[in-house]
Amino acid sequence: MIRLPDDPDSEEFDREYWAIRSGHRKSNIKTTFDALITSYYQTPRFKGLKASTKAEYRRTLELLREKNGPKDFTKLRRKHVIAARDTYADQWRKANAMVEQLSNLSRHAIDLEWITTNPAQGVEKLKGGSYEAWPETKLLAYERYCQEHELTIERTIYELCIGTGQRIGDVVAMEWAHFESGYMHVVQEKTGVRLSIFCPHRLQRYLEQLPRSGKHILAKNLTEHIGKRQAQRLVAEVRKKIRAEDFVIHGWRYTAAKELAEAGCSDTEIQSVTGHKSLEMVKKYRQQARQKQLSKTAQLRRNRTKTE
Repeated sequence: MIRLPDDPDSEEFDREYWAIRSGHRKSNIKTTFDALITSYYQTPRFKGLKASTKAEYRRTLELLREKNGPKDFTKLRRKHVIAARDTYADQWRKANAMVEQLSNLSRHAIDLEWITTNPAQGVEKLKGGSYEAWPETKLLAYERYCQEHELTIERTIYELCIGTGQRIGDVVAMEWAHFESGYMHVVQEKTGVRLSIFCPHRLQRYLEQLPRSGKHILAKNLTEHIGKRQAQRLVAEVRKKIRAEDFVIHGWRYTAAKELAEAGCSDTEIQSVTGHKSLEMVKKYRQQARQKQLSKTAQLRRNRTKTE
């Protein structure tokens, strides 16, 4: 509510009234989206993020600032968070980023004592492609499509992801100097873990015949690598062509873990390749592989019994 001059018949009242109605009156609100986002950037929580994570956060936060800058953040309600998510329903990553950043801002607003509850807490995120390992049919379809259309970059992304079991951000940053004596040396962007991953023979042979056009294996120019988002877009185009839109690029990391598990590798051996900090995900794939093998053993025994 904005207080107007006492005399409704005065020129001053009339001027103030129509300034408010037309939206030309400057707001005195201090709890705006703009102020909150600026304040959030100064927090240890944000400053402590990795550079790539900061860039991801800023992309969504600046979009929120552009659309809601002068609005009062304390008026944000759960329905508004859901509406912001659903605006990007056809881009599930962007939709979920909206929920995540509104939640981050809400937590900061609670710290500043602007609000007492987080309206984004518990808002369901949208489901996108599966994070499961890709089925063999889709892997072969991807390889075949890249070969038929001479898509070297798309195929190289694929070979590096599956061969090393690393995240796409780490894959695009791989340099030729990191590939040495059959090993790929990686410092994981997300965890900071330093890994020396022995590459399977298939990946070694692929890299040996790959032309070198810069410092990086996935080179943008002589000194820079292609961006993570560009890599994701290129892969997404192939996924669409082979009708693999239900499977995402991160699933190749799980494909690597699954293949290692099916080869009989221990949890520690799988972890030494993928660099998972927790063994929970590693155990999941080992257990799946064991279930698959046991089902075969059981059914073969069944067949043998029937024959006898």
